Formats: sequence, C-alpha cells, structure tokens
Amino acid sequence: MNKNCLLCGVGGQGVVLASKLIAYAAMEKGMFVRTSETIGMAQRGGSVVSHVRMGEEIHSPMIPAGSADVLLAFEPAEAVRNLSYLRRGKKEGIVIVNQKAVQPVTATLGNGGYDSKEMLSYLKEYVKNLYVVDGEAICQRAGSAKTLNVALLGAAAAANGLGLDIKDIECEIERRVKPQYREMNLRALSLGAKAL
Repeated sequence: MNKNCLLCGVGGQGVVLASKLIAYAAMEKGMFVRTSETIGMAQRGGSVVSHVRMGEEIHSPMIPAGSADVLLAFEPAEAVRNLSYLRRGKKEGIVIVNQKAVQPVTATLGNGGYDSKEMLSYLKEYVKNLYVVDGEAICQRAGSAKTLNVALLGAAAAANGLGLDIKDIECEIERRVKPQYREMNLRALSLGAKAL
C-alpha cells in the first residue's frame, strides 16, 4: 500500500530531518521511497515543504494535489497553505499540526502577522481528521525546542498516518541522530505519540 506524506513548516524547524527519518524507516521496511524538498528561502525563515512517497511502486517524488494521506504541519499557516495536497473523500487524509504560530519573515518586516487561532479554526472547519498538538509543551518536557519535528512524527505514527509505527522511527533515531541528542529525541517521539 502506498503512502504520501507532506511535511511543511518554516526554515529551522527540522522539516527535512523529519522527512529523512520517515524515508529511512520506510526503506528499512522494504518499501520504495521517493522524496523531494522545496527549501528556497528556508534559511531566512521562509517556507519548507517536503514530499515523502513510499510503497510498492512510486514513480514521482512529488505528491499530486489531493492525494496526501498525511499532512504534517509544523506551523498552522503552512498547514492551511498546503491543504490542497490533502486527500479528500471516503479515505480523507490526516492533518497533524503544531498549534504555535511562527511569524514568517514577510509578516515580521511589514509589522503584520496573523493569529494562529484563526488558522486553526479554518482547519477545524475544513479537515475531518485533524490533530492539533501543543508542540511547545512537548519540547519543554523533552528538553529542547529542537525536538518539535520528532514530536510531530510521534503524533503522526500514533494517528496511523505514516504506515510506520513508533518502533520504526525509534530505530532510525538511534541510527541517524548524534548520540548527545538521541535521548531527548526519543522522549519527544514518545510524548508526541501520547499527545493524541
């Protein structure tokens, strides 16, 4: 069975590492995997989007509109911006979103901004399978703000959105994350899974 996972956030949130952990875990299970990232202005706090496609037969790394099984959003506005990728209908996709807003650079420069409550209200109205995660609280308990990406992976695995379980991701954290950061990431993964 094929799975399409779209991850989105802003530069510095660990979107690319999260997509790599998913891809490695899927390959360990014998799946074919294709990935693609759009990072553009990521270093300046711009949008980051990562496509991960896995399964038996994958030809393109890009997820077509309307066919993402899971949308993993590190930030509410990015969830809304990428909502057109989500699968609709009988097998509607899942959205896992961090509740805390991260102001994009353009809003900061123009003294603008937005309220994450407005974005979350929009998602609640239009998404049937929505899980809002308090990433900030999980990261505090895990010991670092840099564990948000792994906390969201834990939530996605618990929601059965990835076609992978917590153990699969744990194994990749143990293989791929530097020893000094392993324990806090494993804690964040577990806390993310329990947040649903």
